[in-house]
Parts: sequence; C-alpha cells; structure tokens
Amino acid sequence: MELSEIKQKLDQITSRVEDFRGSLDLDTKKTRIGELEELMSAGDFWNDQESAQKVINEANGLKSYVNSFEEIAGRLDDLEVSYELVKEENDAELFAELEQEIQTLTNDVGDFELQMLLSDPYDANNAILELHPGAGGTESQDWASMLLRMYQRWAEDKGYKVETLDYLPGDEAGVKSVTLMIKGHNAYGYLKAEKGVHRLVRISPFDSSGRRHTSFVSCDVIPELTEDVDIEIKSDDLKIDTYRSSGAGGQHVNTTDSAVRITHTPTNTVVTCQSERSQIKNREQAMKMLKAKLHQLELEKKQAEVAELRGEQKEIGWGSQIRSYVFHPYSMVKDHRTNTEAGNVQGVMDGDIDQFIDAYLRSQVK
Repeated sequence: MELSEIKQKLDQITSRVEDFRGSLDLDTKKTRIGELEELMSAGDFWNDQESAQKVINEANGLKSYVNSFEEIAGRLDDLEVSYELVKEENDAELFAELEQEIQTLTNDVGDFELQMLLSDPYDANNAILELHPGAGGTESQDWASMLLRMYQRWAEDKGYKVETLDYLPGDEAGVKSVTLMIKGHNAYGYLKAEKGVHRLVRISPFDSSGRRHTSFVSCDVIPELTEDVDIEIKSDDLKIDTYRSSGAGGQHVNTTDSAVRITHTPTNTVVTCQSERSQIKNREQAMKMLKAKLHQLELEKKQAEVAELRGEQKEIGWGSQIRSYVFHPYSMVKDHRTNTEAGNVQGVMDGDIDQFIDAYLRSQVK
C-alpha cells in the first residue's frame, strides 16, 4: 500500500465517523446515562429487581454505543498522528504498523456500523430461538442438532449466555425440537436474520447406499418481551399440560412432572418449558414465551395487511428456504436473500455466520 492509499483510507474512516457523530446524538445519550446512573445510586434501587434490571440494561446499552464511538474516534485521532509521523520519518516498520492498525480500525468501524442498524424496538432484547425439523425423520433431526450446535457456538463466541428451555431428543439421533433462550445485548437484533427454513444437501450417514439427501429445518426467532408489553391472555383460552422433563438437562429434573406445555387454543400456539426443577418457574417462563409468540403473531398479521395493501407477495413454505448448506457434490453455504456465499462449510457449522447476518441486516436498510 502506498502512502497516498493510506491517506485515502484515513479520509474514508474519518467521513464514516463524522456520519456516526451526526446520527448518534451523543449529548442526549450522555444525558440519559446520567439520569439512569442517578436512579441506580438511589438507596431503594434494588427493591424492585425487575425494574432495576431494566434500568441497568438500558444504561449498559447506551454506554456501549457511546464508549464504542469514543474509542473509535480516539483511535482515529491516534492514526492521524501516526500518519504524519510516517510521512516525515519514512520508516518501513512504522508504515507496516500503521497499515495494520488502519485495517483493524476499518473492521471495527464496520462492526459499529452494524450495531447502529439494530434500532428496531426489540433488537436489544434477548432472543428465543426454536428449531423444528421438517419431514425426513432421523436425517432432518440430525440436521437440527447440527444447527443447534452452530447457534450455540455463535452465541458463545459473542459472549452470550445460552439456556435450553425445551429439548425433545430424536428417536435415533438429533433432536425433534429445541428451544433456546439466548441472553445478551442485541441478541434478537442479530438472530432475527436467521428466521426461516435452512436446507442441507449431503451424503447421508444414515443411508447405507450412500445416497445424497436434502433435509430442511425451520428456525423461528422471537424477542423476549419485557414486562411493559401488555398482551391480554384469557385463562379460558389456555390448555396447560405437565409432564416429566427429558433430554438435555432433563435427566437432572425428571423425577417429577415439572415440565410445562401451554396451548393457546384460539391460535393453536404451543410453548413448552422444562429448564427449571420447579413446575411454577417453568410455567412462568412458558407464559413469557407465549406472550412473545402472540405478540409476534400480531405484528406479522399487521405486516401482512400492509403487504396486501401494497400488492406484495411472499412465498411461505419449505420451498422458500433462506439458506442452503451444501456438503456434496461441492462445499458451499449460500444465503438466498442476499446471495452471500461461503466456501468454508465447516467454519460456518462452527458458528461463523456473522457474514450472513451482516449482509441480511444491511439489506434491510431502506
């Protein structure tokens, strides 16, 4: 890279940082942080733990934006100074160091830009992620377990906490269904990009003839709702069943009928939870999940009405998969919404899915 190219890249970063500064409204965010910190310092702050946690989450979210921006701006200032030094000294070692730091900052600016795209009402919330295999028995259930591992790896790399709310093992291998709670700032904002049908093409390890199989798994993602979202649910509309926990984690809690299944009969919406030893706690968690699902159904209904008014048509079904994972006859993962491709299939299955999430979120910017 020539010195003129270094200057050009610095100017590009400077332009992007100034765009951030204009849209972030830092003064308002800092004022709000001050108000929240004042609330947190009150003697009775922890009297209402749920309310306290909301305040802490809001403060942490705002601080994340402000601190990240100020860190980027500070590093940019340092690089401007380094550039002037390299220009004067013409030192090859300093030049190489500057080149590397500019590339690192460019990547970090891209990550920060992606964070700024997560501005929808529930993007900052925890995510509830469900996997359901399609037709195909053991083959599709095994594919669901592979996706489960992929999302667990991705979440761990992000520093998110993963809780298994419900787990139904497959008959021979894999899983029949699984529900995860993924906890962390912007978990839903990122994972909403994964909602849809995921298709696998491979030589089946369960087929003695070594034939190629295609399997499907649907991934559903909804935000965990905070208590201030009011969803009216009539008790007469609920069918509540209890049963013994089983599967991942269940072996420790299956001595009583602690697992809970709630069916909302008007919409035929079913939620299950078996993560806790206590039936009461599982029921509370299941009700939270039900509220989140019913809220999501209402949002989707409104979106469908708007789409109908606009004359939009969208396919729904197994044929409209969002992403294909091909293990044979070649190796490739392709997202059909953005045409993003990756040749390192194993890397993707190990949780490297940020490129697909990034491309999808950027494609949604109007």
